[in-house]
Amino acid sequence: MTDPKTIVPTTTANQTIPRYPSEKSARWLLVVVLLVQAMVALDTSVVNVALPHIRSALDFSPSGLTWVVNAYSLTFGGLIMLGGRIGDMVGRRRALLAGLVVFGVESLAGGLAQSSGELIAFRAMQGVGAAVLAPIAFTLITVYVPAGPERARALGLWGAAAAVGGAVGVLAGGVLTQWAGWRIVLFLNVPIIGFLLAAARRGVPADRREGPAPRPDVVGALLATAGTSMLVLGVIRTDIHPWGSATTLLTLGVAMVLLTAFAVVENRVSAPLLRMRLLTHRSVVVANLFVLLLFSGQFAAFYFVSLYLQQVLDYSAATTGAAFLPFCAGMLLGSTTASRLATRVEGRLLLTVGGALAAVGFGWFAAVLGVDGSFLTSILGPSIVTSTGIGLCVVPMGTAATVGIAPAEAGMAAGLITSSRQIGGSIGLAALATVAIAVTGRHDGGARAALAAGYATAVGVSGLLLGLAAVLAFVALPARSSGSATPDAGQRMPTACEPIRPVHAGVPDSWQPLPGSQG
Repeated sequence: MTDPKTIVPTTTANQTIPRYPSEKSARWLLVVVLLVQAMVALDTSVVNVALPHIRSALDFSPSGLTWVVNAYSLTFGGLIMLGGRIGDMVGRRRALLAGLVVFGVESLAGGLAQSSGELIAFRAMQGVGAAVLAPIAFTLITVYVPAGPERARALGLWGAAAAVGGAVGVLAGGVLTQWAGWRIVLFLNVPIIGFLLAAARRGVPADRREGPAPRPDVVGALLATAGTSMLVLGVIRTDIHPWGSATTLLTLGVAMVLLTAFAVVENRVSAPLLRMRLLTHRSVVVANLFVLLLFSGQFAAFYFVSLYLQQVLDYSAATTGAAFLPFCAGMLLGSTTASRLATRVEGRLLLTVGGALAAVGFGWFAAVLGVDGSFLTSILGPSIVTSTGIGLCVVPMGTAATVGIAPAEAGMAAGLITSSRQIGGSIGLAALATVAIAVTGRHDGGARAALAAGYATAVGVSGLLLGLAAVLAFVALPARSSGSATPDAGQRMPTACEPIRPVHAGVPDSWQPLPGSQG
């Protein structure tokens, strides 16, 4: 007879994945997943409100300041596919613990940085740690949580953790910067990492491998990171070198060569970061394009709205952070609604409605971000509309990007969608920063009016990107591709307070928590 305290494994490919024997273990797993996701998202935005203080303290140039955000996002996005595959190959718990250590050490180092170059370097290394953590957090859901209502709720919480983490990052960054200076926003990660290291040992079981681990695709990771870095560099420098200049064309050309070389390498190595056959799944391709467009707009909007509040409306760092509370509320509303509707409404419709709603919200922002704006007239309404729309997209885009994927490639698919998120955010911020600078430079009004016009234009373009994403989802996403399905008779969605049901020993194979087993 099986000891109820024993974790009973099920084998997938070369790796043995244990099942959970108790609800308590499942809860600890979910705590780790959600906190990791919130933390890596928080660190994308937590420095936004602190940027004016960082610029003054470390003597950044206006264009160089965006690299405090982009250095993190680029290594995060460029190395995510490698991070996902490392989890598949060497064990998710081992990779998770290593990623936490790297992230914590570099956060501490970044808080101690004494120059702009040091801070950018440490932020880049933070991105390396995040590149391991984010895909593993996503993969733990797709591996351990059975498909259906429970996975829908878990994905809803996962997406909400990412989006709310980003919004809370702005709030925390503002309050902490005003209270104790900008360095505290990086030191904040250290106690969080300490808790996660203890929780991961308790809630994430060790994987057991059968046979030798395949060699990681380091060359592919370097080519992907170098290619995306050159792409963003070419875009972000268009404020100095126009789009048609030799410098910009050469930089973008090198980026295309590197990314093409990445594709060639992936077709030849035995354990690629990205198996090209994944890109034959229509749902996977459309979902990743949707994510790319969505976060191109969201990252940029966070950046420009926070600067608008401080540089145009003269809000303090703490007040700026508090102004993002409606965004947190809207994200919770949207993601909770999406998780409850996921088994009854097609993912394509949720993505279309959510993307369109977010586009309307960004358009509203663009119309009211004026020099005479206020929280009530320029921030409150657009924040709620935009964030609710983005929240509605969380569950269906995560599920659509992994539907039909083999268990052994769960980390690869997770890496791809998270990479699309980060790279889209980096390129969107870089491109729209050049738009804002160009509009500000041509404006013939006062300094504040010029800044407001530049920020409003950039956010308006973000709205166009979200509108394009909504159209793409409606036109190109296959019906039922998100895994949405009408529940069986008597089946209902669990509430936010109910635990995810663990998988026990002796459960039929149809309930094994494997990605792609849409049931």
